[in-house]
Amino acid sequence: MTSRERLLKLIAGDVPDCVPVAPDISNMVPCRLTGKPFWDMYLYRDPPYWEAYISAAKYFDIDSLMDGYFPFEYPFEKADGPEREEMIVGRTPERIVTQLSWIDGGKRRWEPKVNVYYVADPPTRGIPVEKLGMPPVPDRWQPVEGQQEVDRGPEGLKRVKDLMGDHGLVGIFVTSTLGLHSEQEILDYYDHPELHDRWAEERLRQAERRFAYLVSLEVRPDFICVGASGTLVFQSVDIFRQLTFPAVKRVIELAEAEGIPTHVHSCGPEKELVRIMAEETSLTIIDPLEIPPMGDCDLAELKRLYGDRIILKGNLHTTNVMLRGTPGDVAAAAGKAIDDAGAGGGFILSTGDQCGRDTPDENLRAMVETARTYGRY
Repeated sequence: MTSRERLLKLIAGDVPDCVPVAPDISNMVPCRLTGKPFWDMYLYRDPPYWEAYISAAKYFDIDSLMDGYFPFEYPFEKADGPEREEMIVGRTPERIVTQLSWIDGGKRRWEPKVNVYYVADPPTRGIPVEKLGMPPVPDRWQPVEGQQEVDRGPEGLKRVKDLMGDHGLVGIFVTSTLGLHSEQEILDYYDHPELHDRWAEERLRQAERRFAYLVSLEVRPDFICVGASGTLVFQSVDIFRQLTFPAVKRVIELAEAEGIPTHVHSCGPEKELVRIMAEETSLTIIDPLEIPPMGDCDLAELKRLYGDRIILKGNLHTTNVMLRGTPGDVAAAAGKAIDDAGAGGGFILSTGDQCGRDTPDENLRAMVETARTYGRY
């Protein structure tokens, strides 16, 4: 079976030829494999990091679930006002610092935050200028030159799906399990309880509009993403239920009616989120099911409790096993995960969140090989 066929068979509730294997290599491993500075992928889009990911998925022969890496843009959500331009305001051999700028009333204005692109790590965005000891208005700047043009709309989605081909499935974000993303948003939540219902309603309407647009396209995504990193790290279960769950649940209902699978990625504590999704929604897939201390999940327990309701995807330790272990350690951990959750289907062998940049290639290959051999049904 091809990877695409294997995943679709699993999603349909059938048992494929073997346990699908989709380690979360996200962006660090793919960018490393290009041999280029990381800022080539993130700043210059040469290639865009989502294309680097697809190349890496093919290189390791994984069953890819590309969960929202392609930053799809909805045409009705483009920002109003003057167009912002990214300017380089600092450069060293290790990093490039950029700041957004625009012309307003004949004067050049600057965002009070900067983005830092590193030579060998993913970027850090939205850093207040004072945290880097930089002036709010830079003394010198230059435009970012040489950025590759990319289409982030329907034609871009079609291109990504064509690039992925039979190697997996492509997902697009419609909404998120996370409602609070920053210190300021947490403060606003507690300072303005009168706005909570309005925020939840706005999120619900946005999600419905996004979903309606995606299903109107000639080329649709293969699945819909509704998760977010750290759902129960940055907010409580009650806040999740209040602010984001109504939109998440609605999108899952709409997607089920259209026959489109849905996916939640939420690193960190996730046991309660698995229960909610399995018992109160028809969510298709949830990951990464991290073990302590990063998370609170026991794969065998989740399989016993919810394995007949939801596809579990996880959960090899990304540092102790994938980064620091030997291929033999990886094969043993992969075999245990298959024993814990692979019976009867409903399981995708993966990692507990993203593999680190320096994860050995041979460890990723050991994981794939274990799924293809020990994981055969």
